[in-house]
Amino acid sequence: MGDIATTGSEGNYQWNYGDILDALADVVPGDRPALIHGDDVTHWEDFTKRTNNLAANLLKGGAVAGDKIAIYMRNRREYPEGLAASFKGRLTHVNVNYRYVAKELVYLMDNADATVCIYAAEFASHVSAIKDSLPKVTQWVEVDDGFSGNDDAISYEALATEGDGKPLGIERFGTDQLFLYTGGTTGMPKGVMWAHHSLWNALGGGGNANAGVPPCDGLEDLLTRIRLAPIVPVNVPLPPIMHGTGMMSAINAMMGGGTCVTLPYKSFDAEMALSAIDKYKATTVTIVGDAFARPLVETMDASPGKYDFSSVMAMTSSGVMWTRDIKAGLLRHNQNLMLVDAFSSSEAIGLGSSVMTKDATIEVAKFVLGPSCKVFTEAEEEVQPGSSESGMVAVCGFLPDGYYKDQEKTDKTFKVINGVRYSIPGDWVKVEKDGSLTLLGRGSNCINTAGEKVYPEEVEEALKGHDSVADCLVIGMPDEKWGQAITAVVELNHGFEMEEIELRDFARKELAAYKVPKRILSRASLERAPNGKANYQLIKEYAEEMLG
Repeated sequence: MGDIATTGSEGNYQWNYGDILDALADVVPGDRPALIHGDDVTHWEDFTKRTNNLAANLLKGGAVAGDKIAIYMRNRREYPEGLAASFKGRLTHVNVNYRYVAKELVYLMDNADATVCIYAAEFASHVSAIKDSLPKVTQWVEVDDGFSGNDDAISYEALATEGDGKPLGIERFGTDQLFLYTGGTTGMPKGVMWAHHSLWNALGGGGNANAGVPPCDGLEDLLTRIRLAPIVPVNVPLPPIMHGTGMMSAINAMMGGGTCVTLPYKSFDAEMALSAIDKYKATTVTIVGDAFARPLVETMDASPGKYDFSSVMAMTSSGVMWTRDIKAGLLRHNQNLMLVDAFSSSEAIGLGSSVMTKDATIEVAKFVLGPSCKVFTEAEEEVQPGSSESGMVAVCGFLPDGYYKDQEKTDKTFKVINGVRYSIPGDWVKVEKDGSLTLLGRGSNCINTAGEKVYPEEVEEALKGHDSVADCLVIGMPDEKWGQAITAVVELNHGFEMEEIELRDFARKELAAYKVPKRILSRASLERAPNGKANYQLIKEYAEEMLG
């Protein structure tokens, strides 16, 4: 999730993203590109005015400080504008997965208590289907993207252009929040509550630990660094901004007075990505593991010299495995590249990192423990390097406030050990003699498919709704493209035959497309224990045998 560091400014200054953006307006040249989407360029002067107008008009429309604002769209300039406006208006951002179906959308926005929803017209029919189920949402704001929209929607462009574009002149606080919804152990998303001050510091505090740049002492220090910076940061977030990895990189680009470049594709296009990197001389690129990196390497290998990749100083990934061979392939095309593999999650930034350059190769799944991290057993005893024990990695310091409206989940994840509050998201590791970490996996059986978290229980329950399915278990199988491919094994009711296509079509009606199993197999018995406990290892071995 961006360039990771867990230390930050410890002084009395309380960081707020809205205050930072107000201050940047007086420092960053107005003709510098702030947002680029395809051929559409928004310069900093216009970005400042548009986001000020948007924030002011949302408040005039009835939103008040602390209200939740859901943003429902693919990568496009209006997403970072919406983020910036939420910061300036003290509104709490809520990310909406645009792959969700109706019942998932209703659950998320209702759980978040959203009162504003900014959505792309592409999803107008989905919005029409859910509006009556979400009476708390009083402002449905529609972005004109060429699709037919809803006649009763508020025009996003009108809100962004009507007004004097001046700063709001309101007092903000470091405790103002951003919500980042992520998967929960029950399969339902949970809202991770990040205060601005904590998130800013968790992401490096204006510095970059991997590059040896310390955190900023305060706002003036940040502004001085931006004034004197020899290179304007140009970030290209390739994954969706509605996920943490892409979102944090977009936020970092804005807060650094730089440029955020988004690409107008519905699915990843390596040629388009490389063309944008070349055209706009990107300095940093954000990806999610091999699913993005492999096509980039293959495209450059197929057309040597076609794309200038030399401007990229750092490429950062978080969330899935990023293999050494693919990293080496990237380095063949840019020997000065720093490849940062960040071990983080929505509720725990800075668990560890793995940095590879042409002079420093690394082993897959080997990470250096973050400076504010320890590893604990389930008995909350610290795991010592080189011991045979495995444990869960924990980070202290700048942490989220918890999960929105879920005290039970908050208490399970955020624990006080020896007087120190830690975030322990459930990632199991071994601590090697040299202090490095070897990842063992998520204890909850979470499946990570191309950066999307999918919990087996949700998919299992959806498939068990089919008349033919008596029982179901879902696992993640290693996959070159997806990292893990969702795979289901079903036990059929008597008299039914296996119909894989029919089951996948059934699941698609209940689940977002990325949660639908890539393969569905059948087995005479899933051999649960007498207490109902699943034997996932047995099912995984069976799937490996059947799929070769």
